Amino acid sequence: MSTYLLVHGAWHSGQCWERVVPLLTAAGHRVLTPTLTGYGDTAHLAGPEVGLDTHVDDIVRLITEEDLTDVVLVGHSYAGLVISSAANQLPERIANLVYLDAMVPEHGESAADVMPFPQAMIDHALASESGWRIPPLAGMEPSWGLFGVTEPADVEWLRSMLSDQPVRCLQQPVRLDNPAANAIPRTHIHCVANVPEGFSRRPVPEIQPNGTPAQVWELETGHDCMITMPAELTELLLKLG
Repeated sequence: MSTYLLVHGAWHSGQCWERVVPLLTAAGHRVLTPTLTGYGDTAHLAGPEVGLDTHVDDIVRLITEEDLTDVVLVGHSYAGLVISSAANQLPERIANLVYLDAMVPEHGESAADVMPFPQAMIDHALASESGWRIPPLAGMEPSWGLFGVTEPADVEWLRSMLSDQPVRCLQQPVRLDNPAANAIPRTHIHCVANVPEGFSRRPVPEIQPNGTPAQVWELETGHDCMITMPAELTELLLKLG
């Protein structure tokens, strides 16, 4: 039995993994899908002080309190930064880092450093009345779907779980200064359908930090593959357990 810790991205909540969890548990694995501070049922805790460090602390605390080991740590989208920093603190507990259509940072980078598009959201939020709120999909075209989700029923369900994003999450830098974390195997899963025009992801180096060849898989679906292709995503994740 493996332990899968699935970390949602910006605006989402742990509920987004609802279709993946039963498939992993049916295969005999333990699955945790925490909701990060400020989203979903913790949306009332959101504020200008909530940032990347808050979310890293959420994951580190969960791993230590549950005494998790050999964790397959999956980060979707923005959570690529979260899992990177969490693994930097607890490398001995992580069996695999999975970047699920995710930002893959270098030491000292923020979300805006990894991808340029968050900067416009940051600027808009800082100039807004709240000074910190970023609404879901701020500045994005409706024709791309809602995070790549296009089926009306799925879109309605997804909208029900979305919350505003605190701007500090996109501003704070990651800490990746623990050499021991470089030994953790990495897997990259890219969603390659319904990609917004002009979007580009950072290329995955052919050789990973642990010296092994890069492992990159693709899913022919939009960004929120856990909603649109849960079975196919689960099949890939099971290769790591």
